[in-house]
Amino acid sequence: MTAPASISIPDLETVYDHLATAIDRAGPQKTELFLVKLALLNANALGDAGLFLQNIHAALQDL
Repeated sequence: MTAPASISIPDLETVYDHLATAIDRAGPQKTELFLVKLALLNANALGDAGLFLQNIHAALQDL
């Protein structure tokens, strides 16, 4: 089994910055819709439903 792919810290910071900007652009009325669409697009790109479900559970931790 291979280790899951990861991105560098600088790339992760870039992703965070773009995500924050996109959330601001979507606005408070459409933030949830944007995030759901983004999650589904990323689930499809990931190509592994089980891993995506693990990520959902990880994201729910310590909210």
